Amino acid sequence: MTTSLSPQRSAPSGPRPVLWTCAEFHRLGDAGAFEGRRAMLIGGVILEEGPMNPPHAVTLELVEAAVRATFGAGWRIRGQSPLVLGQDLDPEPDLAVVAGVPRGSTGHPTTAVLVVEVADSSLAFDTHEKRLVYARAGIPDYWVVDVNARRLLVYRDPQAGDYATQQVVGPAGTVSPLAVPAAVVRVADLLL
Repeated sequence: MTTSLSPQRSAPSGPRPVLWTCAEFHRLGDAGAFEGRRAMLIGGVILEEGPMNPPHAVTLELVEAAVRATFGAGWRIRGQSPLVLGQDLDPEPDLAVVAGVPRGSTGHPTTAVLVVEVADSSLAFDTHEKRLVYARAGIPDYWVVDVNARRLLVYRDPQAGDYATQQVVGPAGTVSPLAVPAAVVRVADLLL
């Protein structure tokens, strides 16, 4: 009787999904595969959001102006740019604030002190899947601008794969970024 020391392997049956790495995802982007599209890589899967509608685009401009004024020199304000949070994870947030200056940077950032997503049609995705992605990556301050309800959702204190605190701030309220606690952002300045 012959015994095999190697474990039994069964042949894969049927088609299987192909998962992408950030390097492959970025090569596809460099080749123009996502030109004019809003693609991201979450868990090795390429996801695409629909076209950006005017309220989303204008809100993103308002958010970028307010955040840029709040953080000032010594911070990189990156709009819809790569943020590599793992080998198979590049959520390309609407806005990420990264310490430092662009000149001399040699690669995509792997962390941020603040990530902001603008949500109109993507609210459920931004407050569930993306929230967990950013919490697991240890992003300390995650904001979602809810375009339709005219409010700011603030997530902080990432622990055990999720945020321990959530705050809802209306248009009359203010919030201070954790990285610059003396600064104050008026929520009204983020909203249409």
